[in-house]
Amino acid sequence: MQARHRLDAVFAALADPTRRAILARLASGQASVTELAEPFAMSQPAISKHLDATDWLERYRRLWEGNYQRLDALLDELQTRAKERKRR
Repeated sequence: MQARHRLDAVFAALADPTRRAILARLASGQASVTELAEPFAMSQPAISKHLDATDWLERYRRLWEGNYQRLDALLDELQTRAKERKRR
């Protein structure tokens, strides 16, 4: 249940336009907290609080990426087997 509450908190955080803007900026590459704070009337510590969602999303990005790589490998294996059966 704790994971569900964390997920709810992350999606609630993403409802904030500042957080979405920060995530959009980070999607184009790394940036320092100072660089992230520039377009906003916020302190660096306030910007730092907005970065929690990034950590959560990165963990899931790695998870999804691994799952897709395993799926690709499985599909390649199945295609190879199908080609071998056709040759026989």
